[in-house]
Amino acid sequence: MEIHSITSFLNYYERVRERTNKLVKIIPPHQLDWSYMPGKFSIGDLIRHISSIERNMFAETIAGRQSKYAGCGKNLADGYENVLAYFNQMHEETLIIIGGLTEEDLQRRCLTPGNASLPVWKWLRALTEHEIHHRGQLYLYLNMVGINAPPMFGLTAEQVQAFSEKK
Repeated sequence: MEIHSITSFLNYYERVRERTNKLVKIIPPHQLDWSYMPGKFSIGDLIRHISSIERNMFAETIAGRQSKYAGCGKNLADGYENVLAYFNQMHEETLIIIGGLTEEDLQRRCLTPGNASLPVWKWLRALTEHEIHHRGQLYLYLNMVGINAPPMFGLTAEQVQAFSEKK
């Protein structure tokens, strides 16, 4: 997918975020610190990571600045309400930066933290892929703690199978 318009990208990205928000809102507060193994991201770490990397790496790079990503620990936000507030604040700040871009800026090259030079539109695409990747982890984590997450597009795989034509 090549991105040609800031407006169309922002509309798309907000739909991606809506699906992530549906998932984040069903996380039980008492499960925020749960991780499947010591030393791995907890549920809260995943939410802070999505937030922090969105704002402090992707948005900074898009703005022509160096990444200032400093991890995803509790020092950024601790406790359910604070983590949700951080998640929303970082997203709003990112939208302001992206919303200030022009169509010409999409072709401008930016330098990623790994020193790759690529057009801003490709970095925006990576931003969405990153969120979708970690949203998948959240689905798995919630399943592991016994929480039935809502289907992403309205139907579960089992429902699709049941509605599909039988051979």
